[in-house]
Amino acid sequence: MLLKTCQMGSKICDYWSMATKKKPTNPPEGSWTFFTNHGHVLVCIAQNPDIRISDIADLVGIGERAAHRIVGELVDGGYVIRTKDGRRNTYTVDYTQHLRHPLEAGHTIGEIFKALIRMKSGAKS
Repeated sequence: MLLKTCQMGSKICDYWSMATKKKPTNPPEGSWTFFTNHGHVLVCIAQNPDIRISDIADLVGIGERAAHRIVGELVDGGYVIRTKDGRRNTYTVDYTQHLRHPLEAGHTIGEIFKALIRMKSGAKS
């Protein structure tokens, strides 16, 4: 089978890998979701503490730079604890942190996100 290649800036990509790569099912264009990208990233981390930034980006449907920025913001905000494990990072969600908006500030993220994810060991309750 022939692979067609394209030049995209300094990146070379092949159409075969682009066509066969699993992509998440995103909502139809013009629709909306209840969670922001920060919420989606938090769900990804909670479901898989060893997840890579590139996998987060693919699952959420954002770029790697955006995923990296959001993870950094969640770490800086105390919602996620990043632990270096060799060359990789491992993440732990702190479910005791409170939601940020004044309307929901009396609730913890655990009240929302524990219902959405399968609990993994190492999660703070």
